[in-house]
Amino acid sequence: MGTYSFKLPDIGEGIAEAEIVAWHVAPGDMVEEDAPLADLMTDKATVEMTAPVAGKVVKIAGEVGEQIAIGSILAVFEVEGEGPVEAEAEPAPAVEVAPNEAAQVVKPEPSPSPLPSGEGSGVSGERSEPAPIEAGEKPPAAPTVPAPSPSLAGRGERKVLASPAVRQRARDLGIDLADVKAAEDGRVRHADLDAFLAYNAGGGYRPAGGVRADEQVKVIGLRRRIAENMQAAKRHIPHFTYVEEIDVTKLEELRADLNATRGAKPKLTMLPLLITAICRTLPDFPMINARYDDEAGIVTRSGAVHLGMATQTDAGLMVPVIRNAQDRNVWQLASEIVRLAEAARSGKATSGELSGSTLTITSLGPLGGIATTPVINRPEVAIIGPNKVVERPVFRDGQVVAAKLMNLSISCDHRVVDGWDAASFVQALKRLIETPALLFVD
Repeated sequence: MGTYSFKLPDIGEGIAEAEIVAWHVAPGDMVEEDAPLADLMTDKATVEMTAPVAGKVVKIAGEVGEQIAIGSILAVFEVEGEGPVEAEAEPAPAVEVAPNEAAQVVKPEPSPSPLPSGEGSGVSGERSEPAPIEAGEKPPAAPTVPAPSPSLAGRGERKVLASPAVRQRARDLGIDLADVKAAEDGRVRHADLDAFLAYNAGGGYRPAGGVRADEQVKVIGLRRRIAENMQAAKRHIPHFTYVEEIDVTKLEELRADLNATRGAKPKLTMLPLLITAICRTLPDFPMINARYDDEAGIVTRSGAVHLGMATQTDAGLMVPVIRNAQDRNVWQLASEIVRLAEAARSGKATSGELSGSTLTITSLGPLGGIATTPVINRPEVAIIGPNKVVERPVFRDGQVVAAKLMNLSISCDHRVVDGWDAASFVQALKRLIETPALLFVD
């Protein structure tokens, strides 16, 4: 028998390491050649690695969520014969799995249930005991009036006699025992609670909801990439946000007319029309459609509009890119929006479709709220956020009329974009949106 050490190949230009997001095998498994081995993520794109040989998995390099460098060993296989010539068996230290193996072997014992403050912890290895009794005192009998919990402090519980079980039940039900009338000897019993509940059936004493156990969720994969990108954006970029109200009544009328005669074309949402307006406005404001390399101190103003489209998926926020948006009409934009959104949500978007944007638009649709302060998609210098369309009364020609209004937010990198530039861009964009015929004329 021989061994085959499979090193992580170069899976993308400029990629130095990848994150393990899923293992499809475990040590001891027998696998066939080309069988799924592991999923690794680089720059928001997930790549499936397959087994290069048939054999038995001996070791795997790390747990889900760990980073592995390009060229380091991903897995070691036991194969028939002496193993391929190019797969030299390497000493164990070269396989970056020892720390993880140790973590798997030396698992901490489940910790005992936490005790209230002031009671013994049992950390020394001895059995946990009650609080010590001062000299001369007699051990107390089973307490009938325990100290009230902090949540019930100040509500007079110390004056009410009840067993611990009755007190706990009252807490669960959200009942102040001071409100419950005892049937005999001043001690509240379960029957008294039952009578209280029956009499106050609609009095709001039922708990609002059950208690859920605490849950620890490891931040890995796309969720970790999002966290790292957002942290870097807020740490490096001095954001400012400008918000303007725009009357989209005419634009909505145009959209309805276009959809009524669309035939086999995709249904238009507001987004393709907004993107058309953005592409028509950007040539006069090249500082908005740019990327800033702050390490090199270079701002690249893009001639083409590669528009990032923030898309919510089950795995987290992804930003597929509409390439050369300026060359597409509203129907082509609508088709591309649907295609990219579906690719992102199904996990089929390629690395090329998730990188290279020069400006991003982010919209929460009907959940858009009054205004947003979106975080810039670094290294871009601006992000545009249309908000929810609402119908409100406005004054027009001395008359009160109904109008459809939408707030438009833009966040900019103040190192590159001045406030005047951002406001001027939005005002030019507003003119096109409020007079939508200008979107289709030269």
